[in-house]
Amino acid sequence: MFAVYAARIDAEEPLSGLELGERPGPREREGWTRVAVRAASLNHHDLWSLKGVGLGEESLPMILGCDAAGVDEDGNEVVVHAVIGQTGHGVGPKERRSLLTERYQGTFAEQVTVPTWNVLPKPKELSFEEAACLPTAWLTAYRMLFSNAGVRPGDSVLVQGAGGGVATAAIVLARAAGLRVYATSRDAGKRERAAELGAHAVFEPGARLPERVDAVIETVGAATWSHSVKSLRPGGTLVISGATSGTTPRSGELNRIFFLELKVVGSTMGTKDELEDLLAFCALTGVRPVIDSVLPMDRAREGFEHLAAGEVFGKIVLTL
Repeated sequence: MFAVYAARIDAEEPLSGLELGERPGPREREGWTRVAVRAASLNHHDLWSLKGVGLGEESLPMILGCDAAGVDEDGNEVVVHAVIGQTGHGVGPKERRSLLTERYQGTFAEQVTVPTWNVLPKPKELSFEEAACLPTAWLTAYRMLFSNAGVRPGDSVLVQGAGGGVATAAIVLARAAGLRVYATSRDAGKRERAAELGAHAVFEPGARLPERVDAVIETVGAATWSHSVKSLRPGGTLVISGATSGTTPRSGELNRIFFLELKVVGSTMGTKDELEDLLAFCALTGVRPVIDSVLPMDRAREGFEHLAAGEVFGKIVLTL
């Protein structure tokens, strides 16, 4: 079958290890379901895999891709939950949690197999392309906002780094949930797009906000960390799920954190129940993922190049 896969790992030039071509189809496995992929979306996780983050040489070649929507063996339209092993379903109760492509072949292929427990019905209101955007970036944003930040309608939130998949998802979801939304980006065009998505006000990174916010959604890391901490009200919550600009902040802001009793919460992906809730939320409210571009899977390298260059606003989707 045709697939997009990591053939080599190169921390300095990750795209040099990206290959497109024929790979063996997934084998039959008891308790697992085969899904014919109709659409899959790119994540920074796919770039990190090519750099060797979460993926070792011993696992190569590895088909990339965490997210997919498609059709199961019974003809049902489905969405794949990308987290394997957090409950034991399909892999045994002692297997540690992992994402597709870390231990198991991913979704950038004609077919993928996952534990049957990991397959959810696709709402008829969502296209395959839209549904394929949700299981990683949008699920991460949903969990950050509603499970870990604990915000409620009327609260205020700052979203750092508008343009990335998680950040754009957080803007759309927060606005739909009745929050006051502020967003930052270094790029004027991305700030304009963030305002069009529903942010009430947009700023350059580091700018003073109209108010201190209840929560900050942080995926940028070192470059925005100090601003995130300073933007919180006393008792506010900073939720972090990534650090695309680096993991070592210039200033730890420890005095401010303990004196104002701020909460710093780490967040990774989300649960199957949260994905089910997110799918229902989108179907019910009309909220749809922000799609930067849709490419046929044999043009996947173009999508990876745009993602690596930071030339993306929303999600890149690959279709079959």
